[in-house]
Amino acid sequence: MERVIEVDRGDVTRSRVAQRTEPALAEGQVRFSVEQFALTTNNITYAVFGDGMRYWDFFPVPSGDEWDDGRSWGRVPVWGFAVASESRNADVPVGTRVYGYLPMANTLIMSPGRVTSTSFIDVAPHRQPMATAYNNYVKVLDDPAYLAELEGHQMVLWPLFMTSFMIDDFIAGEGSDRPEFFGASVAVISSASSKTSIGAAYLTKRRPGVTVVGLTSPRNREFCESLGCYDRVVEYGNEVDLPDGPAVYVDIAGDRNVNRAVHERYRESLEYSMIVGGTHWNVEATAGGGELPGPKPQFFFAPSQIALRSKQWGKDGLDARVGEAWREFARWGSSWLRFQDTTGAEAVKSLYDQMVVGSVDPRVGHLCRVG
Repeated sequence: MERVIEVDRGDVTRSRVAQRTEPALAEGQVRFSVEQFALTTNNITYAVFGDGMRYWDFFPVPSGDEWDDGRSWGRVPVWGFAVASESRNADVPVGTRVYGYLPMANTLIMSPGRVTSTSFIDVAPHRQPMATAYNNYVKVLDDPAYLAELEGHQMVLWPLFMTSFMIDDFIAGEGSDRPEFFGASVAVISSASSKTSIGAAYLTKRRPGVTVVGLTSPRNREFCESLGCYDRVVEYGNEVDLPDGPAVYVDIAGDRNVNRAVHERYRESLEYSMIVGGTHWNVEATAGGGELPGPKPQFFFAPSQIALRSKQWGKDGLDARVGEAWREFARWGSSWLRFQDTTGAEAVKSLYDQMVVGSVDPRVGHLCRVG
């Protein structure tokens, strides 16, 4: 029996547990048992941008069940581990354990293709329009970067760290025809307690000539200051206290009030403004409307930067650079990150409901099993 947490696409604060009989496999398909996955604020961003960025399309609700009580239901993608429990694909036998993109469920059917010794791509037709980075599954036993003691870190931090790495790489401008950090001496990062922001700050702080500033809530200020990856931490509402520019702004919060305050603070000395996430998706805009002073915010899509660097550096070159930075970051993360297990469909639903309204501790990495 399939058990899965589904979310109202029109109101992501609403969720449900659905149960359905599992369909038989077609030739070439493999059924995977979902062992464990992480649930983070990044997954909430997937839900918020689900229609525009097609996140709902990875794991569609079965036809006939996607509408119920006037609501359109979808499945939020997460990152975790799964093992093949039934196979009609000779290249992916039962027992194959993988890491990759999963639904919040206990089972998943995939159509592995382009199978290599270390990975495969889910070539199901509905997934082909999406970025390859999301369709790739790494075979755990054959992954040279896999470390058993870092499984929790891999689920919680790795997907976010790849985005963090690409944020830092993009704004640093290595190998481009523009100045480093767009000529800025200050990098301002909102939602400073989020793990994507922490990763970006950790990497950017290692570069010379730039001051890394985190924007956060009063509740999370002490935590952000304790990390050591921010040169300064400023509370929301005090954007006038941000250090003088020129500056580059990395928007993880997606809060229009904060964005306007940052743009008002720097105006023409804001060299670049990038939109990455929406951790503050439910905050009502109270600041004035109209165009923002300074540059127009540009949306950042990490898979596009991954594709660019894969072409420039080669896949092995990209993997080597990211892998080295990842191992250092993961071990550093052990100094402040603790893990909490959540087991059972209803318990995972409850955790999602808490996370979507922002009532979670940034020090905790949530590892989930639907069971």
